[in-house]
Amino acid sequence: MTIRGEAPGRGSPAQATDGLADLLGRIAARDAAAFSALYKGTSAKLYGVVARILPRGDAAADALQEAYVRIWEKAGEFDPAKGSPLAWMATIARNRALDEVRRVRPGSLEDLPESFEPAADEVDPLAARERSEGLVKLMNCLRSLDEEKRAVVLLAYYRGLSREALALRFGRPVPTIKTWLHRSLAQLRDCLAS
Repeated sequence: MTIRGEAPGRGSPAQATDGLADLLGRIAARDAAAFSALYKGTSAKLYGVVARILPRGDAAADALQEAYVRIWEKAGEFDPAKGSPLAWMATIARNRALDEVRRVRPGSLEDLPESFEPAADEVDPLAARERSEGLVKLMNCLRSLDEEKRAVVLLAYYRGLSREALALRFGRPVPTIKTWLHRSLAQLRDCLAS
């Protein structure tokens, strides 16, 4: 089965939308053939949505598969009065990709074994001096921050705590933590530039 209006020159966008809405209605009734047709007609577009967020092909493919599982499960919830079928499916795919981005956190220094020592780059005494001077300047700039805000910055960027974890730790709402981080980084940037 093909979706009306799927290829250029074949029907109008309204027909394509009607065709997708019809397929979603049949999928809600657990019609596997309708699901197959929906997948064939929309997977390239939805993969494009996911791949913009997850550039690794394997992660994008996994997120796309999970998005189609959700489409299968939630097809009965689609409401044509609220938007087009493709926009509804793209939202599901986009949210699934964003969930994956949020789930995968970069490794932290705390996760490394105590005996871990990073390999040294080439020995460059001038670079080591510049790093040392830069570190002294950074430490002086950090001292210029309010004690609580300095702790938030260090826990966020040195220890890798999330905004939510910081909010719990400091008993403040997440938006306040975000504002503190934003303003503190701007203050540090200005201090380091002077």
